[in-house]
Amino acid sequence: MKVLLTGNRGYIGAVLTLRLLERNHSVVGMDSDLYRSCNFAGELAAVPTIDKDIRDAEVDDVAGFDAIIHLAGLSNDPLGDYRPSLTEDVNFKASVRLAQLAKRAGVSRFLYASSCSCYGASGSDFLDESAAFNPVTPYGKSKAEAEQIVAPMADDSFSPTFLRASTAYGLSPRIRFDLVVNNLTAWAFTTGQVYLKSDGSPWRPIVHVEDIASAYIAVLEADRDRIHNQAFNVGVTTENYQIREIAELVKQIVPNSKIEFAPDAGPDLRCYRVDCNYIARRLHAFKPQWTARRGVEQLYDAYCRTGLTLDDFEGERFRRIAHIQKLIRDGEIDDELRRVPALARSVLI
Repeated sequence: MKVLLTGNRGYIGAVLTLRLLERNHSVVGMDSDLYRSCNFAGELAAVPTIDKDIRDAEVDDVAGFDAIIHLAGLSNDPLGDYRPSLTEDVNFKASVRLAQLAKRAGVSRFLYASSCSCYGASGSDFLDESAAFNPVTPYGKSKAEAEQIVAPMADDSFSPTFLRASTAYGLSPRIRFDLVVNNLTAWAFTTGQVYLKSDGSPWRPIVHVEDIASAYIAVLEADRDRIHNQAFNVGVTTENYQIREIAELVKQIVPNSKIEFAPDAGPDLRCYRVDCNYIARRLHAFKPQWTARRGVEQLYDAYCRTGLTLDDFEGERFRRIAHIQKLIRDGEIDDELRRVPALARSVLI
């Protein structure tokens, strides 16, 4: 298939691009590349890329594709809390507009990167795809709202699918350190402390970034009637953990580490356990390969090879909100997170 992949230079996109190419799909990216200086390990796949903010997408950008995989967005809670209106504009309004453009251009499949964050504060009961949304962050709300508007657009010629990923982890060329498994392993490796900023009680489903990529490929290659206007919880039901269980696993794998709680550690409103059996029954091609233990071992090995330091993962290069704020201070982007042309920057300087 000819696929437009938004966010191809992001955490998931960098992995998914390689997997799509391995499956002989034709890939074109769309990405404003805010994190172009944030490569961690490995190289990004070289594919034609439209250097554009998804808020500025036009119908000509999407015409001629068999499918759009829409990953691009503001992807963590600190960024969402920084300016909630930006998360609404990018994750919700621009996503709905992109779906509208795709439908107008005759793109038949639209794979939307939703999130289990839609479930939000939902306690310890297992939730399947029919569960009510209860998001507690701007990020979670934006994903839920986009699903609710795009789903009714489905018809005989336009087929959206919503992939509600569990909390991602694992190695990527554009790694994120704000994700719980990546973060706790990084703390343990660089400081000897498995540093918990909550009381460790909340439940969270987790899934490796490679398995997320596999889910997108399974949906993309599935018969239309298997995925038309469907939502899928992406992950494995047995891979639901309380945060303190993940911390204990990290402690077992990272030598000489111990669990420590932040002075203000308390309950986290985000608490949900997710049932992922539907995707396993519906899409037999989706066969997850990773467990939390294997993922922590992979990350620990990568941190050893790269010599990761505390300044690296907590500093301006890899911490999303700090990196964005630096780009704004340096005049590379404006307050709306849009690139400032080089000529305009030279005038400002």
